[in-house]
Amino acid sequence: MVAKTMLRFASAANGAALSSSSSSKSTPIGKLLSVFNPPKKPTFSKNPKSSNPNNETVASQDPLYKFLKTGAITLNEALHFFDRMTQMKPFPPMSSFNLLLGSLVKIRQYNHVVLLCKRLDSIVFSSDFITLNILLNCLCHLSRASDGFAVLGRVFRLGYKPNIVTFTSLVKGLCIEDKIGEATRLFGKMVRFGCGSSVVSYGILMNGLCRMGNTSVALRLYEEMVSGNGVCKPNVIIYGSIIDGLCKEGMVEKARELFLEMKGRGICPDVVVYSSLLHGLCCIGNLVEAKGLFIEMLDQSVQPNVVTFNVLIDAFCKVGKLEEANGLLDLMIQRGVDPDIFTYNTLMDGYCLAGKLDIARNLFVSLQSKENGQDVVSYNIMINGYCKYFKVYKAMSLYREMICKGIRPIVITYNTLLSGLFQAGKVEEARDLFGKMQLDNIAPNSCTYNTFMDGLCKNGRVSEVLELFHKSEKCKFEFSIKMFNSLIDGLCKIKKLETAWELFYGLPEKGLEPTVVTYSIMIHGLCKEGKLEKANDLLTEMEEKGCAPNVVTFNTLLHSFSQNNETQKVVELLHKMVEKKLSPDESTVFAVVNLLSKDEAYLETLKLLPTFPVQEH
Repeated sequence: MVAKTMLRFASAANGAALSSSSSSKSTPIGKLLSVFNPPKKPTFSKNPKSSNPNNETVASQDPLYKFLKTGAITLNEALHFFDRMTQMKPFPPMSSFNLLLGSLVKIRQYNHVVLLCKRLDSIVFSSDFITLNILLNCLCHLSRASDGFAVLGRVFRLGYKPNIVTFTSLVKGLCIEDKIGEATRLFGKMVRFGCGSSVVSYGILMNGLCRMGNTSVALRLYEEMVSGNGVCKPNVIIYGSIIDGLCKEGMVEKARELFLEMKGRGICPDVVVYSSLLHGLCCIGNLVEAKGLFIEMLDQSVQPNVVTFNVLIDAFCKVGKLEEANGLLDLMIQRGVDPDIFTYNTLMDGYCLAGKLDIARNLFVSLQSKENGQDVVSYNIMINGYCKYFKVYKAMSLYREMICKGIRPIVITYNTLLSGLFQAGKVEEARDLFGKMQLDNIAPNSCTYNTFMDGLCKNGRVSEVLELFHKSEKCKFEFSIKMFNSLIDGLCKIKKLETAWELFYGLPEKGLEPTVVTYSIMIHGLCKEGKLEKANDLLTEMEEKGCAPNVVTFNTLLHSFSQNNETQKVVELLHKMVEKKLSPDESTVFAVVNLLSKDEAYLETLKLLPTFPVQEH
């Protein structure tokens, strides 16, 4: 009988080991058996319907209790223990199972906990309140809050009274699923069930609110805590959530106030709080204060992590301070903080923006020896750098290299390459790439179509663009005003003024408003066709619609009226430029000189010209 039992146990243990996602060393049988000597006097709850976790305990002498308290359990060991416990006669107390399930929660094996709870139900084990709380918590962690509420119903049916742990788990589950409104309502109902809010439940809800951009609501909850009866006071986690939320919403001054307030209350900021505020300061371009805050952080012996360094490196790269960024990379390595792929990608992007492609390339190559290596973002950064500086052949070489390495290009990769190819006048290669993109099941987005059509227009393929435009209209892509500007300009150049005019006046129907560039293109098209009065009327119209003309707009009209010897119109336009505080450029001067050279009464005309203010350089 003993042999059969041991065979069954060995079989179950092997099955559990095979199903385990962990590949730990097999647990010796002697070690397993040693923890299953049941305590001499296990204590059971006198009131099985009580939700007080202290009513059922495991004697501190219980070997399983002692083993689990070490925190050294692996998934494989836990599965072994569970199989052995379900075969014991008599069954161990439910508290032993709860200890085992709780140990799995600590190592975040939520799926396994749910499966083991189902197995307990299938072998007629009666789950107690603690078991149900553990199950509910795991379901919520797995974004299954609706199943968590089903477990809450079971809690009520069994006559248990939910406690603060129950409701906090549900609030967290709703926040994980971004159901912040429901989480807030449940939080408000906790008092009705006799559960006062805890600092943990406040923290979970505030974090969810801030993550979803409802920082103002989180601030009200914070003020409620501060002005409360002293039971729940904000801790460093709550301050961290709100400061992070405020910074992400651009309210950096308020975040700074809260930071000073928490220090005034004797709460020491941790690395998360410092990193959040540093990010906020960097986003508003206040690098001087950000550097000061970083130094303060080091002085307070708060160890910066990889996120802290990445925030600062990114900020310095964006303003071209690459030496400071590189210095921070050296510092993080000295302090034992391993740079991640984001660190290197940020530096590469900074060097590419500054035109230092060789240094960026060296960093890119060095990533091959790193643990994670280059990713699609690394390739996109280098491809963008090469395209920006007219080295599209190198960009295409990298594109082929990433495919050979099994790194799948994304839509941004193709958009960047298309832009580079059109910029280099390689229309056929761009067209081939556009086709290959679709063959590789990479769906073009609005940016792809805008880039493709803009490139075709600028390379004189206007008729082709018109055809593609009408086809893609059915796909409901969002076309940019930049693309329309290129198309309208292309139509004007091939003398299809009426089509250009229709597109121009149809822009509002597509949710777009003409910019100064759009108006200037249309005015130039009208002038080329000799429709000067209509062009001048369009200048008046754009001003009435709140679109301020620039010097290019005026120069277009000035040249046309000058060539037509319409002195009065030229003078009127020059006076308008002075009123709008626009400074003349070389093109403006050329138009005036051209007019005066043909005017016999140029001395009289000179007296009519306005005086422009002297420009300070």
